[in-house]
Amino acid sequence: MPPTLRHCRPEDQDFLFKLYASTRAHEFAGIGWPAAQLETFLRMQFTSQQRWYELTYGQSEHQIIEQDSQPIGRMMVLREKGSALLVDISLLAEHRGQGIGGALLRDLIQQCKIDGVPLKLQVLKNNPALRLYERLGFLRTGEDQMYIQMERRPE
Repeated sequence: MPPTLRHCRPEDQDFLFKLYASTRAHEFAGIGWPAAQLETFLRMQFTSQQRWYELTYGQSEHQIIEQDSQPIGRMMVLREKGSALLVDISLLAEHRGQGIGGALLRDLIQQCKIDGVPLKLQVLKNNPALRLYERLGFLRTGEDQMYIQMERRPE
């Protein structure tokens, strides 16, 4: 059964923390922090990210990706006049590499094509998703020390 999208709800916060922690697991694998210390640190960072998203991207469509009625990821898209910004797309580790993210992105690209607007995003330089974005036709438009900015124009 293909994944579905639904609006994010307040009761999704525990899942969103679990998802956030799963996206950061590789960074902390070799540090050796006690579990409680790592969780405290990740909760602090998660809270900061949530606040930043709310302040900066408060008008975003914040959706939970579900498969078989279970949350497996999230997608945030800010639709502005003349463009769309993919703020975040992430999946739990066990659902990555199965084509789910690519399918959702192709749907979003198609929506942007219909609307006649470019789809923009930024990605960490070391994020494996960079290859997916390039395969889907995103072009690099800039970069800084940490991120690459990309855009896919409507065909």
